[in-house]
Amino acid sequence: MSKPVRRIGVFTSGGDAPGMNAAIRAVVRTSIHLGIECIGIRRGYHGLINGDFIPLDFKSVSGLSRRGGTMLYTARSEDFKAKEGQAKAAATCKLLGLDALVGIGGDGTFRGLLCLAEQGLSVIGIPGTIDNDIACSTYTIGFDSACNTALECIDKLRDTIQSHERCSVVEVMGRHAGHVALNVGVACGATAVLVPEQEVDYEKDVVEPIRRSRLSGQTHFMVIVAEGVEGGAYGVAKRITDETALDTRVTILGHVQRGGTPTSRDRIAATYMGYEAVHLLSEGQSCRVVAKQGNEYTSFDIHEALAMTKGLDPQTYTVMRTLTGVQ
Repeated sequence: MSKPVRRIGVFTSGGDAPGMNAAIRAVVRTSIHLGIECIGIRRGYHGLINGDFIPLDFKSVSGLSRRGGTMLYTARSEDFKAKEGQAKAAATCKLLGLDALVGIGGDGTFRGLLCLAEQGLSVIGIPGTIDNDIACSTYTIGFDSACNTALECIDKLRDTIQSHERCSVVEVMGRHAGHVALNVGVACGATAVLVPEQEVDYEKDVVEPIRRSRLSGQTHFMVIVAEGVEGGAYGVAKRITDETALDTRVTILGHVQRGGTPTSRDRIAATYMGYEAVHLLSEGQSCRVVAKQGNEYTSFDIHEALAMTKGLDPQTYTVMRTLTGVQ
C-alpha cells in the first residue's frame, strides 16, 4: 500500500493567472476536510529551495477566491534547473515533512514536479496560465479572465479609433499560442486576427479584409495580433500602413491581462481543479496533471501531458475567418 498523505505543500510557479488564489483555497480546504495538513510554499521553486513557507488553515484562505494574483507569490528559479537546486528543494520537503506537492502553473511547473517525483515525492500539477496552452486540458485557469480584461481594453480603445478614423493594431499575450487572440478577436468583432499557429498572408488575411470593410463604409479597423506572431504588432502595423496608407496605431496590452478579479468561470474551474488534486493524492496517485475535458475533470500522467500538442479550436478559427471575410 502507498504511504498515506498527512502533509502537503502547495505553490504557484511561472506567470501568475487570475484564479490561482481560488485553486490555493480549494487545495487547503479540501486537505483540511480529508484530515491533511497544508503548507504554502512562497515564490515557487525558488521558495522551495530556500525554505520560504507558511502554514495554511481554513481561515487563512477565507475570501481568497475573489482576489487576483497569487497570495503565495510566484517566481522563476534558475537554481532549480540544476541538480543541486533540485536536491535542495527535495531536502526542504523532507525537512518540513511534506508527503506531496501540488504545483499550480504551466508546463515549466510540471517539468519541475517531475524532477521532485524522481526523488520520491508525490506530485500533482494544476494548469494555471492565461495562455490556455496546456495540451491535455481544454481549459486553463486564468484564460477567461485574461480574455475579458483584453476585451474591456479593446472596447474602450475602439471608441477613440472610431473618433479618429484609424486602424488599431492590438497585441495580446499568449506566448507561443494564439488562443487569447483568436477568442478576443471573435468577441470584439475584429477586422483581422493573426495567430502564430497560422502562416500570415498579409494581402489575404489583413489588407483585403480592411479594404472590404472600407468599401462597405467602415472608417475604423481593429486588428488583433498574438504576441507570438513574427514581427509583432509593430511589424504588422508597418505592413498595413505601407499597403493602405491608413493612420495605424499600435497598442500592446501586456501584463494588464494577468491582473484583476477572476471571472466566475476561472473561480469555478480553479476550485474544481484544486479539489481534484487533493483527492488524487489521497487516493495514492502521483505524477498527474488535473485537466478539464469538456464539462468533466480528469487527470493525465505528467509525461503524457507534456508530450501532447494543442492547436487552436478549429470551429472558432473557422467562425473568425468567415466573419472577417477571409476566403
